[in-house]
Amino acid sequence: MSNASAPGRERRIVVLISGSGTNLQALIDAQNTPALPSTRISLVLSNRKAAYGLTRAAQANPPIPTAYLGLQPFLKANPGKTRDDYDVEVARIVARENPDLVVLAGWMHIMGEGFLDVVSGERPYDGEKKVEKPIPVINLHPALPGAFDGAHAIERAYEAFQKGEIKHSGAMVHRVVKEVDRGEPVLVREVEILPGEPIEAFEERLHQVEWKLIVEGTAKVLDEVAPVTIVSISATTVLSASVAFIVPWISHIA
Repeated sequence: MSNASAPGRERRIVVLISGSGTNLQALIDAQNTPALPSTRISLVLSNRKAAYGLTRAAQANPPIPTAYLGLQPFLKANPGKTRDDYDVEVARIVARENPDLVVLAGWMHIMGEGFLDVVSGERPYDGEKKVEKPIPVINLHPALPGAFDGAHAIERAYEAFQKGEIKHSGAMVHRVVKEVDRGEPVLVREVEILPGEPIEAFEERLHQVEWKLIVEGTAKVLDEVAPVTIVSISATTVLSASVAFIVPWISHIA
């Protein structure tokens, strides 16, 4: 008899956001499709309470759990705590989800060593408990590697083009390290800036590229750390299980 196949373990990702969540929406639409097979967003965490991305997650089908933790409210509620303590608390929320990957999709907060030390397993997050397997973290940045690190990258690239300093810009998905936007690139795409083009038009075209890039970058890293496995199920096994269920049922009604 021929064999059937079924997907193996579901892959889990946690997405961190700060704003409207258009990049998050690309991931929501791609989960459990050929673009991101056997993949589920287990949590969306925002550092801004009013971030519309939280609404996107709540309105997904099925709804995606959400959490909010802002820096200033955290510091106010915990006198004596520091920014590093906040980063550790964010990492603690992430680690409890036991994800295969963390995706920063418009997360407007620079992660310090506390966060990275926890997700890498170097620092405990609950008493003495540590992450058993390092959790990779990737970030989507609207600029090419080594160009326009940090905030307002789109505006800075557009201005540089107007001055004749560059001919194009782009976007990348990169691994998150302690140096801002300097982690190893996972995927890179160039985006042309057209002469006379208003910044709004350039920004829209760049976003279109980003929505594809974040899905492709997520898939690439997931395939490295948690490849999709296919469990083979023989027809004989299925038939045997069916007989084992049916025979007692027939005996019962007889």
